[in-house]
Amino acid sequence: MSRLFGIAKRYSFPFSYSQISYSYLNAAYSFSTQLGHFMYSSRPCSTVRSPFDANILRIIHNKIEHFSYVAPPNQPATKFSSFTVQDQPGQQWVRLKGRFDDVEDIEMEVTMFDGYGIGPIAGGGDSSVEDVRLHITLLVDISKGTDDDALEFACSAWPESLEIQRVYLLKNQKVLDRPYMGPDFRKLSIELQKTLRDFLEARGINNELSVFLHEYMMNKNRIEQLHWCEKVKSFVEE
Repeated sequence: MSRLFGIAKRYSFPFSYSQISYSYLNAAYSFSTQLGHFMYSSRPCSTVRSPFDANILRIIHNKIEHFSYVAPPNQPATKFSSFTVQDQPGQQWVRLKGRFDDVEDIEMEVTMFDGYGIGPIAGGGDSSVEDVRLHITLLVDISKGTDDDALEFACSAWPESLEIQRVYLLKNQKVLDRPYMGPDFRKLSIELQKTLRDFLEARGINNELSVFLHEYMMNKNRIEQLHWCEKVKSFVEE
């Protein structure tokens, strides 16, 4: 899985919207880390609960109530089209697996929302009206055997569309330390771009998959937040 995040950090995706921002993710991580340290260092030795702990429990309880009753998550899907979906509880990614023509093995690693872009509202008549569009990184490996080379597509999954960013070859399905990641997809000939899109489309990797992934990650985000709240609540109550 580290390969997924490693490749994502190795180069910047040439987004068609504004440059991706990871600041809110860093801020969320920083907040949760600081909260954990503060609660640990400020816990009283006696069994009397501090006002801070009591306030945390009240807020967390309200969050749990919201996620449990007002906007409860659904049971995660285990299948989409011809692909099986393997959730990774407590982690920021999922895996999809499938086969094509009983010859090719397809494996996808998908991040949760890892940034955003600003672009026109989909289906809107006024192109001047913009909206925030969440981004998902998707790596697609297509191979013809366990020890064979694999063709890997680095893609951006937007709410209504899937965009190819890079295409490169994995030797024996391994990534070198500093591999050549292939040319910018947008700089390829129009004919080659269309051929590669059709190649993925024939294997069920298309806009419909992108829509599914966004719905899936929205639900996974609620599940992970609920579990996080429950863990924090349990920690404070100890």
